[in-house]
Formats: sequence, C-alpha cells, structure tokens
Amino acid sequence: MNYILEVAGMDTFYGRSHILFDVSLSVAQGETVCLMGRNGAGKTTTFRSIMGLTPPKSGKVIFKGKNCAGSPSFRMARMGMGFVPEDRRIFGPLTVQENLELGIIARRPGPWNTETVLARFPILQRCKDRLGGSLSGGEQQMLTIARALMGNPDLLVLDEPTEGLAPVIVDVLKELIVGLKQSGATILLSEQNIRFATAVSDQVVVIDKGHIVYTDTIQAFKDQDSIRKKYLAV
Repeated sequence: MNYILEVAGMDTFYGRSHILFDVSLSVAQGETVCLMGRNGAGKTTTFRSIMGLTPPKSGKVIFKGKNCAGSPSFRMARMGMGFVPEDRRIFGPLTVQENLELGIIARRPGPWNTETVLARFPILQRCKDRLGGSLSGGEQQMLTIARALMGNPDLLVLDEPTEGLAPVIVDVLKELIVGLKQSGATILLSEQNIRFATAVSDQVVVIDKGHIVYTDTIQAFKDQDSIRKKYLAV
C-alpha cells in the first residue's frame, strides 16, 4: 500500500511529562484516517508532534518517504502537510479573502486557488469581504479548512473539526469532507463525534492515555461495542 504518512514508535514529552508512548499510525494515499479518544488522550499532541510544533523525543514521522521527525512546522507545510488546529487561529482583523490568501504556499501547484476554494465553500463565498472576527464559529471552521486547502496540501490534518459546532454545521462539514474524499483528498483527523467520524473515515485509530490501543477499518470499528465503551465512553 502507498502510505503518504507513517508514524512509528513516536514518544513525546512536555518537559519531564511523558505524553505519547510508542505511537504508531499510517495514512494511505486517498484515505481518511480518524484518530479517536477522550479529552486528554493525546490526540492533539499526536498531531502537534507530526507537524513539528511539539517535536517528538524519539520515533519516526515518515512523510512522502522522508523521515521528518522534529522538522519545523513551516517545513512540513512546504512539503505538503496542511494543518487545521483545534483553536482555528484565523486572523480576525483580515477579511475572509485575505485570510485565504495567507494560506498560499509558493511553488506548490495544485487545483486549489481562491476561485476553486470559494466554489467549494459557498458559505465563505457569500461573506468573502467580511472580517474573519465577525464570522460565526462554524464559518470560522470552514475558513480554516479552506485556508489550509489554499496551500494545495498532499495531506490535510484536521484537529477536532466539529468541536463546539451546532449540529446543522456539523452536517455541512460532513458533506464537505465527504466531497473532498471523493475528489481524492487524503485526510487525517481527530474527532470525538463518533457519528461524524464513522460517516467520513476509512480507518480508525483509538488512543488512550498516550497509547494506541486499537486500529482497524471503520466497518470493523462499528461492531466493536467494547472498544467504544472502554475508550470512548459511549
């Protein structure tokens, strides 16, 4: 199988606190993989370690065939990894269109530009001249995903994309991600909303207390009541 991302034996610390223990996961080209776990299980730290925001102490992060463990986040972005953080981090004083333009990465050709992104995000098309800070939470989440696409990433990494969003916006986001999948996008996301995760994902990886405890297809996961009850409290 052609893996675009392979994480192997990754250990990460915050100071002296050991947070991730021998974390391993993989994402194949064109696949959507969901990292699931309770709050504090290690999902965000895993993504920050992959992106180089919190460099791992040991292990491998092989992206497009190159071990990039510990590489700074700007280099990971230039290599083709688009990251949508949990806290969104839009630029409130800038318009929607200006926020989008900040996502452009020089010399990274691809299908995504202002025109194609706004066509995929009609919500943003209608408010492209509004300031980012005036948008609702759902609109801001759409903007952060759209901004990441502007860099034409080979892998889109979404940290808790549905957190704090109204159910109607979650449904819109689900349709968006399914559409991206159908167009060939490769996606790694973390999520606690099981209904959303099972609707958009091909593979599931469950993390608990910094350890990977389960990896399988979404179809197999749907039948694992014991896994959901033990590690996801549902």
